[in-house]
Amino acid sequence: MTTPLHIGIVACSAEGAALCYRTLCTEGAALLGPHAHPEVSMHTPPLAHYMERIYRDDWAGVAELMLDSAHKLAAIGADFLICPDNTIHQALPAVRPRSPRPWLHIADEVAREAVSRGYRRLGLTGTRWLVASEVYPQALTAHGLEFVRPSDAQRDEINRIIMDELVYGTFKSESVAAFQRTIERFRRDGCDGVVLGCTEIPLIIHDGNSALPTLDSTRLLARAALRKAVQADR
Repeated sequence: MTTPLHIGIVACSAEGAALCYRTLCTEGAALLGPHAHPEVSMHTPPLAHYMERIYRDDWAGVAELMLDSAHKLAAIGADFLICPDNTIHQALPAVRPRSPRPWLHIADEVAREAVSRGYRRLGLTGTRWLVASEVYPQALTAHGLEFVRPSDAQRDEINRIIMDELVYGTFKSESVAAFQRTIERFRRDGCDGVVLGCTEIPLIIHDGNSALPTLDSTRLLARAALRKAVQADR
């Protein structure tokens, strides 16, 4: 058997990246045996560096930060890259042509899972930048799926919760309730699933407290990376 591929994590915010890392390490055992997982490396510039660029709508600058991480990870042996941050995937089209390693795309992995579960219409949650972008609409439409964005008021509330609470590891019951209201509105609008399109959202929302089945983008990306990594063993 050959060695599994080395996974490189281009990280942005700490809580989402940590959940992705933990998933790779804990679920790797199911594929490779007790206590085993592929080699994993992560590079994380300060979140402030990303936010400075995002706030001024400088997605080219975001791409440069991602490329800097990509080159550092490639230099220490990463075979392919993942980014457990949905929002900065807006810059990925500018990253891929210059990247030293191939990438998995988080929205593509979510869309594939939605199709495999038989979903047809999905509600989108995430930062205000993510839900206003075409990151998920492009991926979902390419797989024949419909989508519903949150209202402007819901976008603002969810964005505040993510940026002021979740990225700091703060979890409040009233914030869970706010997400639940948005998901209930998606259910009334005919959605049969909801995309947890910020990698911190799965820390407070899951199938057990959601009116709709959830698509956990963080863990779905990690699982796709595990599958890709262990294909080297086949």
